[in-house]
Amino acid sequence: MPAVSTARRGGRDARRDLRRKPSAEMLPGLKRGLPLVEPMTQEEIERIDEASLRILEEVGVVFRDPVAVEDWRRAGAEVRDGDRIHLDRGMVRELISTVPSDITLHARDPQKSVPLGGNRSIFVPMTGAPYLRDLEDKRRNPTLDDLAMFHKLAHVAPALHSSAHHIVEPMDHPVSQRHLRITYSSMKHSDKTFMGMTTSGKNAEDVLDMCAILFGAEFMERHPIAVGNCNGNSPLVWDETMLAAMRAFCRRNQPVLCSPFVLGGANTPASTAPAVAQLNAEALAGLAYTQVIRRGCPAIYGHYLSTVSMQSGAPMAGTPEISLMNFMIGQMARHYDVPWRSSNTLGGAKTLDAQAGYESATTLMAVLMAGANYIWHSAGWNEGGMHCSVAKFVVDAEQCAMGYRMAEGIRWDDFDEALAAVRDVGPGGHYLGHPHTQENFQRAFFMPRLFDNNAIEQWIVDGSKDTTARALETARRMLADYEEPKLDPAKDEELRDFIARREREIPAVDALNEEY
Repeated sequence: MPAVSTARRGGRDARRDLRRKPSAEMLPGLKRGLPLVEPMTQEEIERIDEASLRILEEVGVVFRDPVAVEDWRRAGAEVRDGDRIHLDRGMVRELISTVPSDITLHARDPQKSVPLGGNRSIFVPMTGAPYLRDLEDKRRNPTLDDLAMFHKLAHVAPALHSSAHHIVEPMDHPVSQRHLRITYSSMKHSDKTFMGMTTSGKNAEDVLDMCAILFGAEFMERHPIAVGNCNGNSPLVWDETMLAAMRAFCRRNQPVLCSPFVLGGANTPASTAPAVAQLNAEALAGLAYTQVIRRGCPAIYGHYLSTVSMQSGAPMAGTPEISLMNFMIGQMARHYDVPWRSSNTLGGAKTLDAQAGYESATTLMAVLMAGANYIWHSAGWNEGGMHCSVAKFVVDAEQCAMGYRMAEGIRWDDFDEALAAVRDVGPGGHYLGHPHTQENFQRAFFMPRLFDNNAIEQWIVDGSKDTTARALETARRMLADYEEPKLDPAKDEELRDFIARREREIPAVDALNEEY
């Protein structure tokens, strides 16, 4: 029989316990209730659209892949200089019109399936870090066990809707075989939706074969379950590796993020609006090609967006121009009626310090107010993506929960009851003991667990801990409380057999081999 607490329901003890015992129940996909920031007029949207279409018609985009070139030739595009594709605006508009405007990503636990598109958004952790800052806040190479740890943290973080894929690169496993173990870790340690590796066409096919084991090939024909990311090489190039992976995903009716990799001022013009015009052209070319591969398959207008320091050439995060470009890209995606992806809580700092906090908070606010649907890199990103920090991961996840609450908008469901409390309390009273407060204190105001708002005397008594120390303690508790969502034993065995077979077939090398 559970112990009965003697603390007041609405008192300090209850509020402290609520902060210390986070719920592992996933929040539903965000349904935004706030107006968006839309700085462009309709005339300016059309100006960007016109500029992008002229780039596609007159400059062209290189598709550095003979299969894609032949696909475009059959579709009626003009091919010059072997692989430069010039796209007629009418063709582009017609192809883009067949991209679904919304997607539901189906999870292993159907209760954790999430819609995106329109006013629906999801938060997805960072991926791709070659280093981590671990539970001791030490920077080092990651392992498969570290990857599993992050997948577990993603699973129990309420505001994260996905376990992503290689949050960190498992350096203790051959590069040529990593995609198998990474995918299995995503599937095993969480029953949320996840991402699929796109490091080559053959790797993407392996990932999708594993998805077919878990979900069934027929189910995948009708239901998106894994998202792949395909980066364009700005300026105006799509390469063979990404295009092969894109074909693998689209042929199985799985969504891809068509993501130009933008370093503003380095691979785009050094000016905000023209940079968006180029990015938009690149994204449209990728989106259009998904529909050449398979009409009606889901796809997401993507980008990775950074600006470059004109002093050092280093990428920067949280700058004003990045926010402005996110606002503009959101307007362009809505102009084409397609879902779109942005990056979140990005930082260039080397530790979880004030720089990391400011950069991440600026980015989070901008992507929420821009209306991004697939909000990637939402937890852990620091040092320009070179490491994933355990401490920052849990702080970012809580910040996403705070942003989620803000973006939901104003609640009116208890308005009359709260006004009645005003009459009950009257002038000079207080609300702490009122029944309305006691019934609503848990939801009335967001109470961050990782920020300290106590008096300095209480902070000293509690050990004078900074945010990093509190975050690492919280991460340890989250991992201690984690309960694995068990895979079906037969499917688990089939997945393990598949991995074993493919690892026998794929040479264990420490660099990607295009033959595999």
